[in-house]
Amino acid sequence: MSAPELAGWTHAYSGKVRDLYVPADLSAPGAREQVLVVASDRISAYDHVLSTEIPDKGRILTQLSLWWFDQLDVPNHVISAHEGVPAEVAGRAMICKKLDMFPVECIARGYLTGSGLIEYRQSRTVCEVPLPAGLVDGSRLEPAIFTPSAKAEVGEHDENISYDAVVETVGAGTAETLRSLTLEIYTAAETIARERGIILADTKVEFGLDPSNGVVTLGDEVLTPDSSRFWDAALYAPGQAQPSFDKQYVRDWLTSPESGWDKASDTPPPALPADVVERTRARYVEAYERLTGKAFN
Repeated sequence: MSAPELAGWTHAYSGKVRDLYVPADLSAPGAREQVLVVASDRISAYDHVLSTEIPDKGRILTQLSLWWFDQLDVPNHVISAHEGVPAEVAGRAMICKKLDMFPVECIARGYLTGSGLIEYRQSRTVCEVPLPAGLVDGSRLEPAIFTPSAKAEVGEHDENISYDAVVETVGAGTAETLRSLTLEIYTAAETIARERGIILADTKVEFGLDPSNGVVTLGDEVLTPDSSRFWDAALYAPGQAQPSFDKQYVRDWLTSPESGWDKASDTPPPALPADVVERTRARYVEAYERLTGKAFN
């Protein structure tokens, strides 16, 4: 599961599920402004990278991100997904602009669930944004709200923060740009997904400053099942947890008696059984095909 060696590129960093490379020849024109982003088949859950991979996950998420980048009227970091990409990682890699990333996870929520629901039940707020009484798991939030979090190191958990904390971190002007772009992306994507029978409950996006022009630019992945919560609109029923197009099978199995794993312990999660791997892969494929209208092959 280590990052592959790629001719012409030097491995620079590995996150939970992505490997980053810089050009081996930094004297080439534009080389210092480029980074190769390779999506692996690794999967993470409960802040652990699992020992079992999900076949084709890297290709699915990369192709879905590229499709979404084309749908959005927002500057993004993609230079090429074909020309210059090493053959060994074709389909799951993108050559991108190297951005100065902001240390903020930009999250838009259009529905109340997850960590937001936990906070709401305690204080009737999410990231200090006040919400009306009487909301339940799955309630729609109109309008959608911006609920940022602070980026954590690999193995640590991102921490929800207030908008004021974002202002303190990046300045008032940049904070407002991040908030408006995040909500613009969510609103556009929510409409597109709904037309395809899918509810976009929330999404996380990341931005950086393009050093060549000073423009706030969308980076990383966008609107994939790893960065977003997608629900089947036909099964949507507020007041309960909704089936989602993501790692649900993995999380459910890891917390079941069958796995024998205690997520509160320091013990790494066990390997996933074959049926969980296959069902998880099928869920990613279904999300890709329903959103894009294309067959995954």
